[in-house]
Amino acid sequence: MNTAAGAIRTVIADDADDLRMLIRLTLDNDARFSVVGEAADGEEALSVIDAERPDLLVLDLAMPRMDGLEVLTLLHQRPEPLPVVVLSGFTNDAMVRRAMALGAAAYVPKGRDITELPDLFAAAVVGAGGGALPA
Repeated sequence: MNTAAGAIRTVIADDADDLRMLIRLTLDNDARFSVVGEAADGEEALSVIDAERPDLLVLDLAMPRMDGLEVLTLLHQRPEPLPVVVLSGFTNDAMVRRAMALGAAAYVPKGRDITELPDLFAAAVVGAGGGALPA
C-alpha cells in the first residue's frame, strides 16, 4: 500500500473484486494515492468512509445492498463534501446526468484505459473533475 505523506486517501467501492484489485494496483503504483479502504457494496462503502475519512471515493453504481446512486444521495446530504468519481458501466445520458446532479465530481465509463485513471482521479480531488468523460 502507498503510504506517502500527503497522498490522496482513496476508497474504492465496486462489487467486482477483480476491478477493485486492478484499480488498487494502479493507484498503489502512483505516489499521489494511498488506498485506505475497499467496499463491495454501498453500505460497506459508507462504513469505510466513516472509518477512514478519505479524500476521494471511486464509486460503481450497480452494487448490491445499496447502489451507488443511493450512496451519492447520502453523501450529498453530509456537511463535509467528498469528491466522488463514478466509474460505471452505465453510459446513458440520463444516468450520467443523475450521478452528476447528486454531486459526482466526474463520471468515467468502465473500459477506459486503466493508466488514465490516476490523472482523472487526481483532477477530481482538486476540483477539475472534468464532468462526464467519453469511453
